[in-house]
Amino acid sequence: MKKFSQWIFKMIGWKAVVTIPEPPKSVICVAPHTSNWDFFIGKFFYWSLGRKSGFLMKKSWFFFPMGNLLRSMDGISVDRSKRTLVTDQVAAEFNKRETFHVAITPEGTRSLVKKWKMGFYHIALKANVPIQLAYIDYAKKEMGITEIFYPTGDEKADLKKIQAFYKNVHPRNPEKFNISL
Repeated sequence: MKKFSQWIFKMIGWKAVVTIPEPPKSVICVAPHTSNWDFFIGKFFYWSLGRKSGFLMKKSWFFFPMGNLLRSMDGISVDRSKRTLVTDQVAAEFNKRETFHVAITPEGTRSLVKKWKMGFYHIALKANVPIQLAYIDYAKKEMGITEIFYPTGDEKADLKKIQAFYKNVHPRNPEKFNISL
């Protein structure tokens, strides 16, 4: 899958930029997320590196045969009707595995949001894992991971630092991306 994904990534004119080693476990904060294309670009990017990462998706998407496809790509069904918090469900997955990575878009949707959802941050805190900051830059046709962030527990200060990382990244649909700096 690695060679095929590298070929696809190159054929569509994108470049992968990674300047840090992959930790054994991490939450991957992927932003901006303004288009359905982000998912495919992100998957080919990560596969082209020879890395494996899960992703969260609403349970309603996991119907047959779509559910089989999503699970084969390491999709994790999120059931928001359960009484347990999604952050607890995902943090528990980290505790079960020696290596585990899950990609999460802090906007939670492709639409414009006034503030980011902090689930990615709380999962990292609960699981005691770092956050890889991954970006998708459509102007440069580049996707990368160039920074690892270790959450301190000071949510407001940490979010400010995380969002600053994305300040000069160009989304596919700029009108749908908001960082509250």
